[in-house]
Amino acid sequence: MRFQHLLDGAEFLLQRGNPDIAGLDYDSRRVQPGWCFVAMKGDTTDGNRYIDAALTAGAVAVVSDDPKMQPKGDIAWAQVPHGRRALARLSANFYKHPAEKLAGSGITGTNGKTTTSFLLESMLHAAGRKTALIGTVEYHVAGKILPAPHTTPEPLELNQFLAEALRHGATDSVMEVSSHALAQQRVFGIPYDVAIFTNLTRDHLDYHKNFDAYFSAKRTLFEGVGTDPPRVAVINAEDEYGQKLAKFSKSRSQVLTYGVTHGDFRAEKVDVGMNGTRFDLITPTVTVPLWSPLIGRVNVYNILAAAAAAFARNCPPEAIAGGVERLTCVPGRFERVDAGQPFTVVVDYAHTDDALRNLTSLAREFVAHAGGKVITLFGCGGDRDRAKRPLMGEAAGRGSDYVILTSDNPRSEEPMAIINDALPGLQRTKTPFTIQADRAQAIALAVEKAAPGDIVLIAGKGHEKVQTTRQGSQPFDDVEVALAALHAAGYHRQEPAAGGAR
Repeated sequence: MRFQHLLDGAEFLLQRGNPDIAGLDYDSRRVQPGWCFVAMKGDTTDGNRYIDAALTAGAVAVVSDDPKMQPKGDIAWAQVPHGRRALARLSANFYKHPAEKLAGSGITGTNGKTTTSFLLESMLHAAGRKTALIGTVEYHVAGKILPAPHTTPEPLELNQFLAEALRHGATDSVMEVSSHALAQQRVFGIPYDVAIFTNLTRDHLDYHKNFDAYFSAKRTLFEGVGTDPPRVAVINAEDEYGQKLAKFSKSRSQVLTYGVTHGDFRAEKVDVGMNGTRFDLITPTVTVPLWSPLIGRVNVYNILAAAAAAFARNCPPEAIAGGVERLTCVPGRFERVDAGQPFTVVVDYAHTDDALRNLTSLAREFVAHAGGKVITLFGCGGDRDRAKRPLMGEAAGRGSDYVILTSDNPRSEEPMAIINDALPGLQRTKTPFTIQADRAQAIALAVEKAAPGDIVLIAGKGHEKVQTTRQGSQPFDDVEVALAALHAAGYHRQEPAAGGAR
């Protein structure tokens, strides 16, 4: 592809040269001979500092977002006003616009994105569609499960992934779209047929600074990210910001609302049990009886959101019901850890005060029949919004019978400093608690405290496989650590003998 063709549709202030381009990247360490290097300013570094390294590696063209940077020698060059938008256009051009050939569904909101995306993927599969999934926990393509370095990848990796999905026959994409990705324009130029909004609660204010900016970032998905607005907007009618978004979207898209009691898609005869959730899905055209292995009222909302999106994607009612029934679990979302112990251990990604309230409320329902206690282990992430820490402490205390306050990912902060920020909220509740900064020891303590009929909630990290501290990232999987603690406590599930009884 020639350089001028690569720049097609991109905003640029000057351009010179037109060599053949064999590839492109924004990381100088990956550049190969004949490639284009996109030098853009990021949150933690400036790619313009690595232009010389890219040229040494064989780059034949440079796209820079630094107006002070002068073209070098006879190298092909373009100066652009926005580096990431340019990367998005160049990536789409190089990979032949894969997003435009897929029916895309984008999901944004504070909580519920991951479960909603898994549910929608399952419904689309039940309707005979082939999908690509991009999200917080993992990426799915062509039957393969890939690790997810970011909830929403950079434009280059996004277009590479969607092009790979097309090569394997994908018809639909399902994508979690984070507020960071929207604010940073990582999905610039990606068209969405359906956009879904789950809710808005306190999170990421260390980045967005206030709720208005946080909501504005989410709303971008419904405005169109360098594209037309989505054809259909699926919005939570029972969320305050969802109501604002529905009004905003009515002049731009077809709006489908959902909620347990209010909306175009509603739930009737809700029955949340120990082994699953049953309800009647009320749609604009038909009532669909549903049963899901997922438990809790929060998953009723997730199912409603996914069902409304599947309806917008013309999935028949039996595919919606079948997709709901087939999804048995989502990694790190109320994921049970079973070593044959007489109490329940659950790993969950809850890392906001609202998510902790939902989690402890669900746990309370779960143990109510046996009169068991709710034991909650949680921590707060370092280098993140400090103001939410006491709110998380209070949410954990109000919903639990006993709390163990520990570390999550302290990053560059001292673990005890983070714990002390959360402590006032927890103390207000008068709930008994223990502080144990070592997360592995805290998990072992939670197992030790549990009695038959209790539930232990290990909250915050969910699907994550590492613990990030000042020393860097070390392997740490809450599920594996919990299993080890259960084994150390003497619990071992007995597997049936091979061949059965004779």
